[in-house]
Amino acid sequence: MKQPTKNKPFIFGKTNYLIMIGGIVLMAIGYLLMQGGGSDDPNVFNEDIFSPRRIRVAPTFIILGFIAQVFAIMYQPKSTDQ
Repeated sequence: MKQPTKNKPFIFGKTNYLIMIGGIVLMAIGYLLMQGGGSDDPNVFNEDIFSPRRIRVAPTFIILGFIAQVFAIMYQPKSTDQ
């Protein structure tokens, strides 16, 4: 005879998972913004590697993504029963 299995609740709520997905999307955008700018010829220097997009914008997206991940882990919704 099979024992009934207990459904264990998820560790996080729906809001936490949505924030986590948002953080992953922010990090992916940051990494996509950072790619490129190289040169096929090693004797030619490409100034585009030091563009503001790669130096300021992309790392900002990545840091915001990590902050969103930490917030998603720490966030606890307010309880409705008091």
